Amino acid sequence: MLVPFEDLPLESKIWIYQSNRKFTDEEFAEIKVSTEAFIQDWSAHGTSLEASYLLKYNRFIIFAVNPEVQVATGCSIDKSVQFIQEFEQKYKVDLLDKMNVTFKNGEFVAHKTLIEFKKMAKDKAVTGSTIVFNNLVNSIEEFNESWEVPAEDSWHSRFF
Repeated sequence: MLVPFEDLPLESKIWIYQSNRKFTDEEFAEIKVSTEAFIQDWSAHGTSLEASYLLKYNRFIIFAVNPEVQVATGCSIDKSVQFIQEFEQKYKVDLLDKMNVTFKNGEFVAHKTLIEFKKMAKDKAVTGSTIVFNNLVNSIEEFNESWEVPAEDSWHSRFF
C-alpha cells in the first residue's frame, strides 16, 4: 500500500540505492511510474506493506516500510532487490554496490569508488566538511538527521 513518505513513522525501515551515474529526467520519470506501481503491490507473506519511496537528486531510490503495520521479510526484501536489479539492467547503472561514495561538490552530486574517495581525501580534494550521503542509515529518523552530513560526522570520517 503506497502512502506518502512523510506519513510514515520515524522508525520506518529504509533502504537506499544510489546510482553510479545521474539518471536523465526522462529515466527518472519512468523510474517514478515503475516504483509507484511496485510499492503499491509490495507485500510480505500476502500482507500489503505500508510503504513509500523517495527519488532524490536524479541518483537515489529510497524505499521505506512502516514496521508497525507489517515488517518487510526476506522474501519481500528479495522482491525489492530484484526490482532494483531490473533498473540496473534497463538503465545500465550500478545501484547495489555499497562500496561507492556519493557526495556534494558544490551543487553537483559526485560519485566515486571508495578507493577514489580515499585518494581525494588524502589529496585534500574533499575534506571533513564535504557533504556526503550516508546510505547506512536504517530509519526515516536517521535519514532525516544523518543522510546528508559533513563527512566528519559519518563513517567517512576515517579518511580524514
